[in-house]
Amino acid sequence: NEADNERRKEKEAADQRERAAEIRREERLRKIQYMEDMPDSQPAGTVDEFMFKEGVQMQLDKLDRDLVGLIPVKQRVKEIAALLVLDKMRRKLGFETSVPSLHMSFTGAPGTGKTTVAVRMGQILAKMGYSRRGHVVLATRDDLVGQYVGHTAPKTKEMIKKAMGGVLLVDEAYYLYNAANDRDYGQESIEILLNVMENNQDDLVVAVAGYKDRMDKFFSYIPGMMSRIGNHIDFPNYQADELVKIAGVMSHDLQYDIASDAYPVFKNYIEKRMRLPFFSNARTVRNAMDRARMNSAIRTFQKFAVNQENGGFCTIEDLKLITALDFQILVDDIDNADVSTRIF
Repeated sequence: NEADNERRKEKEAADQRERAAEIRREERLRKIQYMEDMPDSQPAGTVDEFMFKEGVQMQLDKLDRDLVGLIPVKQRVKEIAALLVLDKMRRKLGFETSVPSLHMSFTGAPGTGKTTVAVRMGQILAKMGYSRRGHVVLATRDDLVGQYVGHTAPKTKEMIKKAMGGVLLVDEAYYLYNAANDRDYGQESIEILLNVMENNQDDLVVAVAGYKDRMDKFFSYIPGMMSRIGNHIDFPNYQADELVKIAGVMSHDLQYDIASDAYPVFKNYIEKRMRLPFFSNARTVRNAMDRARMNSAIRTFQKFAVNQENGGFCTIEDLKLITALDFQILVDDIDNADVSTRIF
């Protein structure tokens, strides 16, 4: 009868649980015996061997090349990489290991390299076997929170699904929480994220990013988020000299040459621009380089197409050169414009 069937199912389930527990005990005893029998001289391999074989060192080298300055940030990334390398060496020898908390918080102003570091971290995690794909999915409140009842959960779960096996980077995460409205749909998204961070940490790394003061306030409202994040990395603003170096790197990547006498002019522009609203570190440099390239193109077109210098023929050097004048136009814009009504 039905009661007998229920009792039989319960007994079978209990037997299965007991058998699973017995298998775990046997596996643990075998591991303990293996460790006791292992000679102290058993080689685990060198750290350098793991760093190079797993491709971690290559990703760290790329980070050094891609990001000017940010020494504390690079040091923190190397510390996380070191933990993962040593954890893998321990696993190779049979030591007890557990996946460390890899969820992250990136704090700092726009344009300080947060997304670049997230991409490199994703690739390091993939190389070390801590994530399946290592890709980065960037999300904001608009990607996660719906406009009406029942809309938020599907949107959040869709973004999580896209990021599974990699990193979900939630930019300006504090906009998910609205302290003035306890019925705001962002709370539902936060609860889903917290659940995934706890139960799927072996297949998804969640990184939250934003301004430090706002992130601190966000964590005070959502302590469960703070407790699930094991790695907090603060991104300082760039100094003027570092931003000049970034301009040099950008020009090289785009196959342009900045004239030697143009660098001081660009530094003058950056120092003035840093004192104005909406300054965004490397993003501002990128915008300035785009404008300088446009100025270079206008100057070259005027010289050879309109004025017909050298019979209208220009050289490769002419097509690659960014001069002091190309940057001076940017400086003049600041000096002559009404900064209260102009966004640079």
